[in-house]
Amino acid sequence: MTIEEIEELVNLEQNETLSKNDLFSILKKEASSIDIWKIMKATDFLKEDAKYMQSPYREDYIERFSKAFLTRIKDLKDDKDDYEGDVDVAKLKDFLKVLELQWEEAKSVNEQCFLKIARVIALYSTFIREEPVHPVGTSFPGGFKLRLVGGQYLCPVKQKQLDTPSALCRFCVSVQDPDVD
Repeated sequence: MTIEEIEELVNLEQNETLSKNDLFSILKKEASSIDIWKIMKATDFLKEDAKYMQSPYREDYIERFSKAFLTRIKDLKDDKDDYEGDVDVAKLKDFLKVLELQWEEAKSVNEQCFLKIARVIALYSTFIREEPVHPVGTSFPGGFKLRLVGGQYLCPVKQKQLDTPSALCRFCVSVQDPDVD
């Protein structure tokens, strides 16, 4: 999204409405500006960010997120659905504040590419599709994965991330996996 579009969304009044379709239109426009070069830069950031992870988890993490970026951006670009209802403006504004904090803390162009793609995907997943921020099957330390069980998304780390200021977990539709302490 352009700075102007983000500011426009952040400046929405609490009593204003924003339809899912209007947000969807903004996200589709932004997705059209994401090309393979930005995805490659984002993947380079993932590799750098994951360099201290344990080996099998690191490779899975990089592969899964790179694939998720490609898949979700393609899904968004190809999506022709009509989304009924309005976005929770207060939740959206809080979400955008977290994204802005992440952007301000970015240390490289590769990280900015990662954040741009993650921003579009996370907004699309959370506010339009009402799906978790992380794709089903995402692995987390300890060998746990985000699962879909009986129509409910179960995250193994949600509870532990709720108080992390830069985490988007508090906005995610998933719930804490009851099988993971």
